[in-house]
Amino acid sequence: MLRITFLGTGGSTPTPNRNPSAIAVNREGELMLFDCGEGTQRQMMRAKTGMAVSSIFITHFHADHVLGIPGLLQTMALQGRKEPLEIFGPRYIDKFLYHLLSLGYVGKGFEVKAIELKPGDEVRRQKYRIKAIKTVHNVESIGYVLEEDMRPGRFNRERAIELGIKPGPLFSRLQSGHTVTVDGREIRPEQVLGPPRPGRKIVYTGDTRPCESVVEASRGADLLIHDSSMSEEVKQYAIEYMHSTALEAAEVAKEAGVRKLILTHISARYSDLESAKRLEEEAKRVFENVEVAKELMTVEVRYRDS
Repeated sequence: MLRITFLGTGGSTPTPNRNPSAIAVNREGELMLFDCGEGTQRQMMRAKTGMAVSSIFITHFHADHVLGIPGLLQTMALQGRKEPLEIFGPRYIDKFLYHLLSLGYVGKGFEVKAIELKPGDEVRRQKYRIKAIKTVHNVESIGYVLEEDMRPGRFNRERAIELGIKPGPLFSRLQSGHTVTVDGREIRPEQVLGPPRPGRKIVYTGDTRPCESVVEASRGADLLIHDSSMSEEVKQYAIEYMHSTALEAAEVAKEAGVRKLILTHISARYSDLESAKRLEEEAKRVFENVEVAKELMTVEVRYRDS
C-alpha cells in the first residue's frame, strides 16, 4: 500500500474549502507527513489517518507549512506517545525546533529529533529512500522524492516445477532472492525470476518555480505533486512570489514523463471548486492525466505492472 492523503491543499491564506499545506503518506503501514500547516492534526482526525507518524518532512519555513507542528506535537503528547519523532527539513530545522520546544507549551514525553537535509541528501529506510531535491522559492527550500527499491521479477511457477521444485517454502526462498538446493542441484533465483521490476516513485515539490532539478528528479515518477498556485492569467504574480502556474506544472510533468500530476497549493483566488477546475483545464492543455487536489482526497499509487 502507498496511500497519499491530502490534508491541506491551499496556498498561503486558508479558505473555508482549503487548509494550509500538509500531505500524509502511508507506505505499508508507516505514516509520514510532508509539511504540516496549521490545523493539520484536526485534518488527520477527519481523514482518520491516525497520528502514529514516524517522520515529518518540511520543505521550508513559511508559516503555512510549519505552524501545525506545535499542535500536532501537543496532541501526540496528550495521547501518550513515547516513540521518538524525526523532523527533517532544510538548514536551520534544528534552531526552528529548539525555539519551538523551548516555548514550553508543547507537550513532553517523547524525543523530537531535528535532521537537516540539503539537496542530494537521502534518508534510507527499509526497501525505500527519501531524497531531498533543490527547488526554487523565495526562501531556502527543498522538495522530496520517495522512491522504492527495485522489486524481484515475476516468479515463473511453471519453470520452477520443471526444475523439480515443489510448491511450498522453496518457492518463497527463490522469490526472496535465495539460492535453493534440490536433489543436490543448486537452483538460482535468476533461473525462475523475470527481470527486476521498479518500485513506486512519488515527488512532492512544496512551493517552487518550475525548475530543471524538479524535472530531473521526477523522471518516470508514478505521481508528481506540484505547486500550482495560480493560472497563466496572473503568471506575473506566480513569478513575483516564486510559485508555479497550472500550465507550468503540466509542462514539468510532460517533460519528466510522469504517470500522473496532482496540482496543489491552490491560491485563495480559486477557493471554490469551479474556479479551481479552471486550473485543471489549463494544465490539461499540456498534460492529460492531471487532477486538482481536494481536501482529504486520497490517492492509491499502484505498481506499474499491477
